[in-house]
Amino acid sequence: MEQLETMGAFFDNRLNGYEEHQLNVIDGAKTFYPFTASLLPTTPKCRILDLGCGTGLELNEYFPRNPTASVTGIDLAAGMLERLKEKFSDKALTLIQGSYFTVPFGTAQFDAAVSVESLHHFSQEQKVPLYRKLHAALKDGGFFILTDYMAENDGEEQLHFAELARLRAEQHLPQDTFFHYDTPLTRAHETEALTDAGFSKVEFLRQWSGTVLLKAYK
Repeated sequence: MEQLETMGAFFDNRLNGYEEHQLNVIDGAKTFYPFTASLLPTTPKCRILDLGCGTGLELNEYFPRNPTASVTGIDLAAGMLERLKEKFSDKALTLIQGSYFTVPFGTAQFDAAVSVESLHHFSQEQKVPLYRKLHAALKDGGFFILTDYMAENDGEEQLHFAELARLRAEQHLPQDTFFHYDTPLTRAHETEALTDAGFSKVEFLRQWSGTVLLKAYK
């Protein structure tokens, strides 16, 4: 049985092969990263919040479209953030090592927010307060682009959470620490979390195998 790793350690331990894995192993990744970037604002000097930014694969596509955008990226993995900083040393980046559940976002600070393949590790109950905080951080007319792995049905969703609970118990893992294990919600439950948090409309835009793209409007 493989020992679960803390979230930050998991990604830092795979830093050197991370981008190659994301682009070549995940179905549709070479399409959904550019498509995600194409939905973000092109207004000069607009402000974007990136949750679980990693090494910024969507930013590879976004900065050529809007080189003056100001991006705040939050991630648990220090190595990922350092790699992102190296890649875009000439851009307006604010990088925060920490959990987006606890880092303050402020009020009416961002024109848009984005998260790609990061939030599928958390429950609906965890996400509602996070999305509520995110909703408050968006300016009027702002929106959130969520491109993420989602469960096909309720049975698949429940199976993932049950397996995580089993592994936590067997490995005596603390409940207040994030460990890397996929627990994707269904599209319906993800949409419910966003609407419960106050988003006025959640639009399904595209799907690539298990990865779904939703646009949530403030």
